[in-house]
Amino acid sequence: MRKLVYYVGVSIDGRIAGPGGEYDFFPTGDEQQTAAYTAWTNTLYPETVPTAFRTASGVADAPNRRFDTVLMGLGTYRPAYDAGITSPYAHLRQYVISSTLTPHPDPAVTVVPGDPLALVRDLKKENDGGGLDIWLCGGGKLAGALLPEIDELIVKSYPVVAGAGIPAFDGPFDPTAFTVTERTTFPTGTTLTRFTRTA
Repeated sequence: MRKLVYYVGVSIDGRIAGPGGEYDFFPTGDEQQTAAYTAWTNTLYPETVPTAFRTASGVADAPNRRFDTVLMGLGTYRPAYDAGITSPYAHLRQYVISSTLTPHPDPAVTVVPGDPLALVRDLKKENDGGGLDIWLCGGGKLAGALLPEIDELIVKSYPVVAGAGIPAFDGPFDPTAFTVTERTTFPTGTTLTRFTRTA
């Protein structure tokens, strides 16, 4: 069965963005360190690079390695939408979970106004994706709602405290155990950790 994977960057205090959606405060090091880190993550997960940046990132023709579907809340989708990019991940099947977004912002984007858990359960049962998984791109409220179905976390943890902002999970109190299965540390102090749900 396909997995739901939350691949996200967080601050030390668990924020995925600032109060206004800012994410440029995450430190990535000097130019050389940034280039090395970006190349490493883009090689592992080329499909997580937005379509508009794939050519500049050197992954324009890279096949999807891990995901063929992306889920996002309106807060994650909105910056691209406001910039006139209605299909930010055209190389993936795109779902936006929102009860307020115009139903059809783009033919390549499916707006789901209802239960995201039901959607994920249906997507997991599909077998025509060649074994590729579902990427939960954000945001915190959607991650909180989908916690019962999240199978894996891939967390880029940056050495910075945001102080306020959007939490990685914004939902009810629901302690859920995960096991560390892999961790890579970069010279900047950033770590990329893969967690799998504890059985």
